[in-house]
Amino acid sequence: MSADWPLYEVFVRPRRGLSHGHVGSLHAPDAEMALRNARDLYTRRQEGVSIWVVPATAITASSPDEKDAFFDPAADKVYRHPTFYPVPEGAEHL
Repeated sequence: MSADWPLYEVFVRPRRGLSHGHVGSLHAPDAEMALRNARDLYTRRQEGVSIWVVPATAITASSPDEKDAFFDPAADKVYRHPTFYPVPEGAEHL
């Protein structure tokens, strides 16, 4: 039965975090059940404040084998590096 259920990727935002991080995967019959199961499985100790579940089939990712060719165009845009900008004192999360 569960072998036929779709795979969901689970992302949790921790209490002191600013962004969601991937914590694992699970199979569920639908998104609502995936969300409930993710809550029970990945936030048992109340370490999260928000959960995302995403069907694994909806994720498109770059290949680690092609990282050089894929990220090469960004290398010639040196103006994007933070060394060109003064960072004000007290600025957080830049």
